Amino acid sequence: MFDYDKWQEIFETIRKHKLRTFLTALGVWWGIFMLVILMGAGSGLENGVVGMFGSHARNAMYVWTQRTTKPYAGLPAGRFNQLTDGDIQAIEDRFGDMIEYMSPRMFVPSGEITHGDYKGSFSVRGECPEFVHIDAIVLEEGRFINPLDMDQRRKKVVIGRRVQEVLFPDEEPIGEYLQINGAEYQVVGIFRSDSSDEEEVQDVEETIFMSLATAQQVNNRPGEVNWFVCTINPKYQVAEVEEGIKDVIRERHKIHPDDPQGVRSNNVEEEFKEIMGLFTGIRILVWVVGIGSLLAGVIGVGNVMLIIVKERTKEIGIRKALGATPRSIISMILLESVFLTFIAGYLGLLASTGIVALLKIATGDGGAFFMNPQVNPGVAIGAMFILILAGALTGLVPAIQAANIEPVKALKDE
Repeated sequence: MFDYDKWQEIFETIRKHKLRTFLTALGVWWGIFMLVILMGAGSGLENGVVGMFGSHARNAMYVWTQRTTKPYAGLPAGRFNQLTDGDIQAIEDRFGDMIEYMSPRMFVPSGEITHGDYKGSFSVRGECPEFVHIDAIVLEEGRFINPLDMDQRRKKVVIGRRVQEVLFPDEEPIGEYLQINGAEYQVVGIFRSDSSDEEEVQDVEETIFMSLATAQQVNNRPGEVNWFVCTINPKYQVAEVEEGIKDVIRERHKIHPDDPQGVRSNNVEEEFKEIMGLFTGIRILVWVVGIGSLLAGVIGVGNVMLIIVKERTKEIGIRKALGATPRSIISMILLESVFLTFIAGYLGLLASTGIVALLKIATGDGGAFFMNPQVNPGVAIGAMFILILAGALTGLVPAIQAANIEPVKALKDE
């Protein structure tokens, strides 16, 4: 039931002690303000870094060979072992269902690439159809390399968006031809990168893909592979298979099992886990700092309520002498504590969410390391609930103290 007299007393107390009330509310306001701002900034940082991966498969690993550093089986150190289609087949045979997608690849020296009067320098790679399921690329038009392109060594290419802008500024490229090393290749698809890393996006979108079999043919390197990327069945960890895959290559090319350079790999899953572990630590730190700030503000409210009880000792004694119950005294003090905490917390929540929203607008689509800052509404409301509960608990001590005041002693209080 609404008690007009209690609310009148609360506002009268606030009016009489404006500065004290403001400074007390500021502590609570700052606590929830900092918590929400830190959560928003932390989410923006996490979204930015995770966005750099785009749709790239998280369960991927890259494998390549380098010159050996140790002699083995009568062979000297310093050998370079070329990966082959046979290595890829041996890996697939040994690991079977543990491998989800396998995509060997090869660079194609290209020089200047032309289409009519337009020309440019771009990276050219031979890829397999499975590549589209692994890397952070999105087909915008047409299709990707298919098995028929591989089997027949067709001169079909898929171009990045930047290649389209340079070589086909005024026409639709699908079905048209471009020249690589003097040979004509038909464009069958256009792709873009969905990574948030601008440098990576530029590199990827300045690339032309043809089938691996075609690349091997035009390079006159039948059966050879520069390196490969594969994804592991989600039922397994990449680390469970990583060394086994490298061992297959070591065995086939007689590389010392302890040679750190002969066969190298990059475990994307492990990198992603490390990054997410870092952000877990950041989230914990945000909550520790935020909750600490909240507690500091709430404790300030409790201290002020103790001062208020001390100042109003005689008044409370008179109330009790006139028949006021301990419950009414406790409710009066608690109501003032909760009201002050709620108003300050609510204003802090509004200000912080507003700044996070403005930051989101200012950053737009974002970029590397920071993108789309946001605050989980449930978490913000939960923080507000905890704040109000803490305000009630901190107000409980001075409220009980007020309820235990003896009227006779209170009236003698100076």
